[in-house]
Amino acid sequence: MFSQVLQVGDIASTVGLIFLGIILLGLLRSMIRIVREYERAVIFRLGRLLGAKGPGIVVLIPILDQLRVVDLRLFTLDIPKQRVITKDNITVDVDAVVYFRVGDPVSAVVKVQDYVTASSLIAQTTLRDVLGQVDFDDILSKRDELNKQIQAILDEVTAPWGIKVTSVAIKDAAIPENMQRAIAKQAEAEREKRGRIIIAEGELQAAKTMAEAAAQYSKDPAAMRLRELQTWAEIAREKNLVVVTEGRSSDLGTVIGLTKQKKEK
Repeated sequence: MFSQVLQVGDIASTVGLIFLGIILLGLLRSMIRIVREYERAVIFRLGRLLGAKGPGIVVLIPILDQLRVVDLRLFTLDIPKQRVITKDNITVDVDAVVYFRVGDPVSAVVKVQDYVTASSLIAQTTLRDVLGQVDFDDILSKRDELNKQIQAILDEVTAPWGIKVTSVAIKDAAIPENMQRAIAKQAEAEREKRGRIIIAEGELQAAKTMAEAAAQYSKDPAAMRLRELQTWAEIAREKNLVVVTEGRSSDLGTVIGLTKQKKEK
């Protein structure tokens, strides 16, 4: 009977030791946290901020200490399409991507509830505000300048949160189909205008050149006569052409005859 009581006591002590070991392991696990190289642990003790620790092993006091782990790697924030009315009253759907990282983990935890959501919302608002102040052509041709402008504004706004905006990229700018047709017509009209301007400039240059040539011929009648004979020679190459001249053009027949003889050979 005594031996049975001892066996029951041994079993109870063994079970107690097992439970005690489990409790100790749980406490040890809650006391020790491993923080990776790209992470920082922001620790609070009884609600008061102690600071950021890591990387490596971080020892906590169970129940008294709480921590929040912040990732320091570069985040990619995809901004959904935003409908923007540009300065020249064109409705355009624009989407973008924002690259940022946490520079101060304490500020990212203490000064803003959710820095990712807050950064996303301020990026959407800034994108609409900046693009609403420029023309549609500037969105297509000055995209790099707009990216830098949006980045500077976001970086200034998110700096108190411990966020560093490293880059902003406008991905696409889409307009409705009716606006596409209107812009295509505008581009066609612009090309036609440029073509007419080029033709007019050519005519003006030709007129100036011809005026200079006429002035030169008026100074030298012999050169004018040679030019006339050359013109008749060119006309004489046409077989079915009838030429009527003044009686004083006695040497015209000789020129035409020589031209026909050369052509027959």
